[in-house]
Amino acid sequence: MTRLSVNINKIATLRNARGGNVPDVTKAALDCEAFGAEGITVHPRPDERHIRYADVREIRPLLHTEFNIEGNPIPQSFVDLVLEVVPDQVTLVPDGQDVLTSNAGWDTLSNKDFLTDMCSTFKARGIRTSIFIDPDPAMAEGAAACGADRVELYTADYAAQYPQDPERAVVRYLETAKKARECGLGLNAGHDLSLENLAFFIRTIPWTDEVSIGHALISDALYLGLEQTIQAYLAQIRKK
Repeated sequence: MTRLSVNINKIATLRNARGGNVPDVTKAALDCEAFGAEGITVHPRPDERHIRYADVREIRPLLHTEFNIEGNPIPQSFVDLVLEVVPDQVTLVPDGQDVLTSNAGWDTLSNKDFLTDMCSTFKARGIRTSIFIDPDPAMAEGAAACGADRVELYTADYAAQYPQDPERAVVRYLETAKKARECGLGLNAGHDLSLENLAFFIRTIPWTDEVSIGHALISDALYLGLEQTIQAYLAQIRKK
């Protein structure tokens, strides 16, 4: 069964836009858990423009569901944070400090030495390690060679192509997912997944372990409410 991990970065963005503690990010994480989310994802960046390192430290001991920290492990501060709080999973994402949002996966071949070292560092603390990749079977094979436990497929292209041709949109993702499974890797997916395109993706790749969804889900919650939105996403995941 595919698990839904809610990325709460956008809630932190809203808080930071005004200052203070409204909305309360920690309460939002706990509410997501209470409303049925099977995981909480955060993606702290060095400029702390949304999730702050202090948020991560505060949320971690309060959660009963899975905790996933995403980020680029190039800043030592990120590595130190992950090793300090020991989440269930760390997802390595190669985003630069100046990007608005993640826009590409790792080249697991040219970055093999670095990623191998990172996987070893985090796994030594018992943290499941996932590498964010584009839909390319070679990148999945490379991630396995780095010692990753899972890969997360960057699904922006799938989401962009889905309205015109769902079958075509998912082809490379299915190929990469099959290669990941052949290599013994778990499979996650995330970026621009929504109520519109989620069910088809899961039906096509039913061995997806986890989807991490933030922007679309929090946007839908403005109209539907957080609890109803989480239930709607779970319904799409479980849709036959």
